[in-house]
Amino acid sequence: MTDTETERRLRRSRQLAILLDGAWGIPYTPWRFGLDALLGLLPVAGDLLSALLGLGVIVQARKLKAPQSLQLKMLGNIALDFLLGSVPIIGDIADVAFRKNMRNVALLEAWVAAVDAEK
Repeated sequence: MTDTETERRLRRSRQLAILLDGAWGIPYTPWRFGLDALLGLLPVAGDLLSALLGLGVIVQARKLKAPQSLQLKMLGNIALDFLLGSVPIIGDIADVAFRKNMRNVALLEAWVAAVDAEK
């Protein structure tokens, strides 16, 4: 896979993570939220849709041939967020605080940097 294709996939992952986890800021605070938090307000269906959208980062990781262990860790972040999201009020707070998509992108970027360092 070429460096430009890798960078393109990372950029797509970052853009999706920002849309889902940090598109908007809460004025006068350092907190940001995205579609994930808004979807979390819809019981069950919102959390399910949020989890499905979060799989987009894992799809990019799969196309980059990330190891299965990394992909499973990313799936674990999505599953944890889904479980937390099923708890009323706590789940809504967790959607803003946990930021599963940003975590997953950070994991993916760290793996790509480690692979590049080995070259």
